[in-house]
Amino acid sequence: MTVSIAVAKETAAGEKRVAMVPKVAAKLTKMDVALTVAKGAGEASRIPDESYEEPVVLSGRADEIYSANVVLAVNAPEIKQIEKMKKGSVLVSFVQGHNNPDVVDALVKNNVTCFAMELIPRISRAQSMDALSSQANAAGYKAALIAANALERFLPMLTTAAGTIRPAKVLVIGAGVAGLQAIATAGRLGAKVYGYDVRTETKEQVESLGAEFLVAEGVKAEAAGGYARELTDEEKAKQQQMLADNMADADAVITTAAVPGRPAPKIVSKAMVERMKPGAVLVDLAASGGGNCELTQPDEIVTHGSVTIHGPSNMPSLLAEHASEMYAQNLFNFLQLIVVEEEGQDDVKPGDKKHKLDFDWDDEILAKAVLTHDGKLVNESVRTALGYAETDESVASGNNG
Repeated sequence: MTVSIAVAKETAAGEKRVAMVPKVAAKLTKMDVALTVAKGAGEASRIPDESYEEPVVLSGRADEIYSANVVLAVNAPEIKQIEKMKKGSVLVSFVQGHNNPDVVDALVKNNVTCFAMELIPRISRAQSMDALSSQANAAGYKAALIAANALERFLPMLTTAAGTIRPAKVLVIGAGVAGLQAIATAGRLGAKVYGYDVRTETKEQVESLGAEFLVAEGVKAEAAGGYARELTDEEKAKQQQMLADNMADADAVITTAAVPGRPAPKIVSKAMVERMKPGAVLVDLAASGGGNCELTQPDEIVTHGSVTIHGPSNMPSLLAEHASEMYAQNLFNFLQLIVVEEEGQDDVKPGDKKHKLDFDWDDEILAKAVLTHDGKLVNESVRTALGYAETDESVASGNNG
């Protein structure tokens, strides 16, 4: 039987991305799968329905979308949509299970196998599936543009008949994928860029982009998986003093520090903002996790004194076209692991081979990316965060208050 795959239309407020774009859909249909796209799914990304060519099917019926063997989405569907999914079917999307117990509970109760894109391990073989990185690239790029646009001054040095204008100083806090892209973009715009991360291993990457790496003496923190760990009180004090001094001299600050499954670390205090230059700008990419700055308000522009603080909670959505394109390719690459050729087709042409769903739990990528399977929450970090007991089969019965 042909594997059916459906692309859901996003329902979250402000979400403009779509999980599948036409050129990637064309590659997917060559795998002998039946691909259905919800009508209007790509409109917010400027992708009209007619851009999806046959054999892609367009459907305006939710029951047709959520009855597929595999449902693809950017964000986890609403509870009522998950309840429409067939038992044993598959959802591939961002879920953020640590923060969405009701969604996890619905996936468990409806026996949906869910692969959460934020759980894709950051290993070499999974780089082409790493949606966190692809979307962080979009976020970092857009953050630099927002900072440049919000500043009421030039970023590059200019020599004019009226005199020389010195370049703006941009400080990027956090040298992960988003931070490095922000550094690179601000540098291309001509700013003098400074980068900081508690992981001193990022120094070479920051400097390779032409930025100056800032060091808080005695502070170094890196946790498993390449993420930053929580700092001790003493380390935080050293870090904040160094950052406060550099922020006071910066025209724009971009913060990108995030700890998966936990609130964003508070790095920038009200007092630090009050030391910033008149007219300075702060763009907080961690707004969805509460923000790196204590004054950040998600999806709002806050003015404190003469400093403007931007807190977009879904930056990739502001670059919906290319963010969707990269995400769709991430999904396509991941699907190669679970939509596999049936056996006994050695003499069949590539385009005519039949495929089936199959999960190789010995594959590190699948084993770490799976959130729910066979009516159970199987990801240990999410189980712990939600207070699951070992025997619990739903969040509702867990010890999560």
